[in-house]
Amino acid sequence: MPRAIHLLMADKAEVIETDGTRIHSVTASFPAPVVIRLRYYVRVPHNLPMPLSRRAILLRDAYTCQYCGSQPGRELLTIDHIMPRSRGGRTDWENTVAACGSCNRKKANRTPDEAHMMLARPPVRPRFWAMALMMIPGNDAWRKYLLIK
Repeated sequence: MPRAIHLLMADKAEVIETDGTRIHSVTASFPAPVVIRLRYYVRVPHNLPMPLSRRAILLRDAYTCQYCGSQPGRELLTIDHIMPRSRGGRTDWENTVAACGSCNRKKANRTPDEAHMMLARPPVRPRFWAMALMMIPGNDAWRKYLLIK
């Protein structure tokens, strides 16, 4: 949203749809944008890194335990280090997965091979824009403007 506001203020974009709320500054008030249209092409930075967070890992793994495939809910999922931190494993995209509490306890301080547990899919660093599109809140107003429905 900050980038959208900046583009609007610089007159590089126009509001197509709003959600009815307003954004207020000291001297102005205007509709909060949900969908904007660029007046002309603006270079989009593609090399922005996707920050590692619990929410982002759960989102990447579709809120699914990567060991048993269960979906117990966001609050019951944990983050598991494939190579345990106590054994030199790092906290990065390629070494962390979503796991339910029972699988995380079962794996304990071992690697998946040592615990005889298979990963549903190997963890990968997501591309920024793909992840950013998935993180958009439940408002579906923008979907009709995308090529993929």
